[in-house]
Amino acid sequence: MLTTIGFDADDTLWQNETFFRLTQDRFTKALADHADPTHLAQRLEAAERRNLDHYGFGVKGFTLSMIETAIEVTEGRVPTAVIADLIAAGREMLEHPIHLLPHARATITALAADYRVLLITKGDLLDQERKLAQSGLGDLFHGVEIVSHKTEAAYRTIFARHGTGADQAMMVGNSMKSDVIPALAAGSWGVHVPHEVTWALEAADPPAENPRFHALETLGGLPELVASLQPNRNR
Repeated sequence: MLTTIGFDADDTLWQNETFFRLTQDRFTKALADHADPTHLAQRLEAAERRNLDHYGFGVKGFTLSMIETAIEVTEGRVPTAVIADLIAAGREMLEHPIHLLPHARATITALAADYRVLLITKGDLLDQERKLAQSGLGDLFHGVEIVSHKTEAAYRTIFARHGTGADQAMMVGNSMKSDVIPALAAGSWGVHVPHEVTWALEAADPPAENPRFHALETLGGLPELVASLQPNRNR
């Protein structure tokens, strides 16, 4: 029986990675005289991987990784004006208005009537709280969890705290690595709803055959999927 449905936030309910890509383009142009775009992108990705355990996920860690990469590729000669521009770019990302993705509000509203719906996201606490507040979706959720990492243990804890256990819960999101695979490992259903832009550090292969794994083209198909998993719920 399914009682609880968790939703990822970034790139599942609202746009996120698109703004990171736009800022990275700005970063690439600022350092065009020091590194070609491909090499610069590789150096930035390497810095982000190194820094995840130090800065966590989100805009602040991304901004610090850009600054670190700029210092590295210029061998310490990066102009202060470039550093200032990168800081400004990070601040602009933190102030960017929220753009809800199609079907987000309607899907949560439809499911909240019969299920416990949770927001389960990771990243900087203040930034995620800001985005949730601006999204206008906050009142629809029965619980909100902002975690540093989405792991099997995290899902077990969250679904026990807010629901009836991981085996009666579902996690929905665009990241195979963070939203689907660890939720399946916890015994939950895992539903992948792809976004057109996915961060390289969130890339992962689909799980091997698992009856609790499902893939949807859009979030709008979720209520029908949920209903098909519980055909006798309302009888």
